[in-house]
Amino acid sequence: MTTTTYEINRGRVIAVAAELFARNGYHGTGIAELGRAVGLGRGALYHYIGSKEAVLYAISKDQVDKMNSYAEEVLDRGLDADELLRELARGLLRNIADHRAEWAVFFREYNALTGDRRDEVIAARERYEGYWRQALDRGVRSGVLRQTPRLLVKGILGMLNYTYLWFTPDGELAPEALADLFLDALINGIHS
Repeated sequence: MTTTTYEINRGRVIAVAAELFARNGYHGTGIAELGRAVGLGRGALYHYIGSKEAVLYAISKDQVDKMNSYAEEVLDRGLDADELLRELARGLLRNIADHRAEWAVFFREYNALTGDRRDEVIAARERYEGYWRQALDRGVRSGVLRQTPRLLVKGILGMLNYTYLWFTPDGELAPEALADLFLDALINGIHS
């Protein structure tokens, strides 16, 4: 499939907006600043993004949608519960490492979304949490994991998600290695 000039330019605008929003905040970044950063006038900028909120929505929804697609694919592999949880964690930390600005914007700013956009992002996030719950439930059904409170998923994801604040992918550990360390601690704590 050929990528159009429009798609390339729109992608560049969204990537630059993610960097600006991550650094200055959504409310602290003006459209004029975004236009200067990408070298476009107001009219051309709106051609690619529609509105500032539309950019925030695209940043927020894109990464969650990617993780939902990844989780669906991993769940379909028929992995045992331990490996399933590891693959979910590895994929998430790799995505966070590769898209730190987008995740910073998502975690800090998605509440600035309104109406259907906000509802869609929240629904996508809840769907992703549901995939993690399915992975834990698979472990319980197979007798490998003990039953855990439903809120454990939020705790696991909190542990993984907030690596965007401190993890550097060029540090001593790769994202996948950090995911394995986290999962070792988690799984050993909930084995039956």
